[in-house]
Amino acid sequence: MHLEHDPAMRDAPRGAPDPTSELRKADATAHRRAVADQLAARFGERWHEIPTGPDVRSAEREAATLAALTEGRDFIWGPMLPRDLVAGRRGSMDMLVRTATGYVPVLVVRHKVTDPGSGARTSPLEGLADVGGTPDKSRKVRPQPRDQLRLAHTRRQLQAAGFADDRNAYAGVIGLDGDAVIWHDLQAPTWPGGRTALAEYDTRFADRIAVATAAATGEPALAEPSRIVECRSCPWWPVCEADLLATRDVSLVVRGEDAVMLRAGGVTSVDALARVDPHDNDVPLVGMPVEDAVGLARAWLADLTVVRRSQDIEVPRADVEVDVDMESFGDAGAYMWGVLLSGADIGEPRGYRAFVSWEPLPTDDEARSFAEFWAWLSGVRSAAAERGLSFRAYCYNELAENRWLLSSTKRFASFPGVPRKREVLSFIESDQWFDLFGSVRQYFLCSHGKGLKTIAPVAGFTWRDPEAGGENSMRWYRDAVGLDGGEPDLPQRRRLLEYNEDDVRATATLRAWMTSPAVREIPYVGDI
Repeated sequence: MHLEHDPAMRDAPRGAPDPTSELRKADATAHRRAVADQLAARFGERWHEIPTGPDVRSAEREAATLAALTEGRDFIWGPMLPRDLVAGRRGSMDMLVRTATGYVPVLVVRHKVTDPGSGARTSPLEGLADVGGTPDKSRKVRPQPRDQLRLAHTRRQLQAAGFADDRNAYAGVIGLDGDAVIWHDLQAPTWPGGRTALAEYDTRFADRIAVATAAATGEPALAEPSRIVECRSCPWWPVCEADLLATRDVSLVVRGEDAVMLRAGGVTSVDALARVDPHDNDVPLVGMPVEDAVGLARAWLADLTVVRRSQDIEVPRADVEVDVDMESFGDAGAYMWGVLLSGADIGEPRGYRAFVSWEPLPTDDEARSFAEFWAWLSGVRSAAAERGLSFRAYCYNELAENRWLLSSTKRFASFPGVPRKREVLSFIESDQWFDLFGSVRQYFLCSHGKGLKTIAPVAGFTWRDPEAGGENSMRWYRDAVGLDGGEPDLPQRRRLLEYNEDDVRATATLRAWMTSPAVREIPYVGDI
């Protein structure tokens, strides 16, 4: 907010758009369009769409929206609300729905807005005008603070323009499933401390206005850089990174609230953190132990990507080993399960193979590839057991694999070869399924992150593709299946297969290195 309003930053270099973010924006736009077309067909003449596009100016959209509001249109799609010149608000919303006394905003998003449970207030899409809905026995609200703050912003705009529903403060969200509207009461005390979404929004908006005003008028800055997770996708990161490196800011090794608390305690730089007694229990940290924070600072100063947290490292091994890596496309599904078989001979060809669907997601063909993967894995486990050999399968950060293992059993329960949930759950909870990420977290401090692309090179592994990474693989997948309407790109399919193969070979290399004498060449944190 400060940098965007600081005149001195007008020509500052910014980072390139994040590829994953760009893909998500494109998918979200397509999702909104699909929902809009469905609703337009349903509501016919009651549906009114504001013109959009590169040739339509903001002022024209505002004028068209104001005209639709004044005419009392039932459903207004793509509105740009009249600017609130007093408060400094402007912005658009996906949809406005007319009630007896005004309008309420409705947001269309491509993420989940509910979880299994009860208590959410919902309306079916055909009941979009039933603002506030009724209690739903099968869904509970997934809070999604950003959604609520966007809705609160539009509510304040409607109030300033004189078009808000004055009876209540309901606002709706249509999520990824696109089958219902979830209604939030923006005046309900659902936020921490009993705050309401509107109260939270008002506080944050006032803060941002103050930061922007100070930047624009040359007053002392009310904001300063501090590294958080979102920095990696922010176009202003090159500017902030340069400032943080110049001051060797403590947030370069500890993020978020920990960095704020350390600064408040007088520990502002990495150098200062490295000098802290690692056994000082009075150091205010909530995200990690003090000794880990101090060790990370010392590793950063020594330019070490990885240091050992303990003298000895133990990773369980087996006679028969399988490395597993799954490739998914956002929330649309898991299109590939890659495996690498190694160890004792069980009559199955050792090496890499992939179980993949090249039909564009979502597709029922995903059930086939998943069932084939599970049948192969079960066969390897059985063959090892029949020969009296131990078996173990490995992955890196099991959250992703576990998510799709379990969701696949639910989504494709009626398809041939798809296992039941309890069978998959039994495997996940057994000693035969091992997450190497947990071992890295247990035995190492990683000053530049714990991602496989960061850690495996320390063990000597190199990906064949210099652009290998989850973000780029999303783009490759779109081309590989012709998701945007073009012909499927066969070279991109080969690229994805090689990328997946390298991922499983990376975990195998990492595991072998962690159980070899070579790992002791990594400095021990107590020695730096």
